[in-house]
Amino acid sequence: MMDRHETVGAPTRDAPTVGDVIGAFKSKTTNQYIKMVKNKTLPPFNKRIWQRNFYEHVIRDENDYVRIAEYIDNNPITWDDDVLSKHES
Repeated sequence: MMDRHETVGAPTRDAPTVGDVIGAFKSKTTNQYIKMVKNKTLPPFNKRIWQRNFYEHVIRDENDYVRIAEYIDNNPITWDDDVLSKHES
């Protein structure tokens, strides 16, 4: 007789976290990029392809969406400033 707490079938697993998904994506794309560098399809990279961490935020309303979309659109404009500020510190 089975205990009422026992389960039948495959054990369950927790759903992957956002971090798990991002980590898998970064790993897969980095490995593909390395293969393409070896095949001389893409140029070699210096140091890292991906930023080490990421910022996670749930978009809760349209204002949030607009603010984040504007940040993404404008972010490349500030890259030169980021590089300079890293060298100044």
